[in-house]
Amino acid sequence: MMESEPEVTAQGKGAQTRRAILDAAIARFGREGYRSTSVADIARDASVGGTIAYAYFPSKEALFLAAVDEDAAAVIEVGLSSAITELSIRDWRQALIVTLVGALESHPLARRLLAGLEPEVTDRVLEMPALEELRKVCAERLRTGQLNGSVRPDIDPVTIANGVVAVVLSLLMSVVQLGGTAVALYANDVAAVFEAAIEWTPPPRPPNSVPE
Repeated sequence: MMESEPEVTAQGKGAQTRRAILDAAIARFGREGYRSTSVADIARDASVGGTIAYAYFPSKEALFLAAVDEDAAAVIEVGLSSAITELSIRDWRQALIVTLVGALESHPLARRLLAGLEPEVTDRVLEMPALEELRKVCAERLRTGQLNGSVRPDIDPVTIANGVVAVVLSLLMSVVQLGGTAVALYANDVAAVFEAAIEWTPPPRPPNSVPE
């Protein structure tokens, strides 16, 4: 007796429909922007009826903000993957920046925000849950470095992690708005700031000193 195909629940189908609408919104908003995009455009791209989108998102603005959150979170997720790797503090910082810059190539809506093309919601980037998670992971990475002696013991990991993420966001905006060449001019200077603020080399013991 042949087994029947698993039944697709209404909830599962609804999740698929919502996902299709959100993916279409990210692509369309990223390509044409908020003002030039209609919910009807997105519904058509998602192959759903013109009013179906409103069953999941009450307005065009709500759909846009959900798309912004989703696309930016996808970029930040790449940064999280680099932040939790077992790299040295110096290599970790470089990996964080490089991976985030690379991720922007495949996330057009995030690029659009960082380029300042949607000024009404640019400040929303700072409030995203995914960005808060990145701050927490960076702070934990710094705490681990303090325990193993590679990070200065006199810094507050949370404060410095917030600063690291703010600098990285500024670099991403510079990459999008000015191009990678402009950022490269200051790469060594930024690395020097990070090194001075974070890295720790214990002072050498005086000759003939007795270990504690």
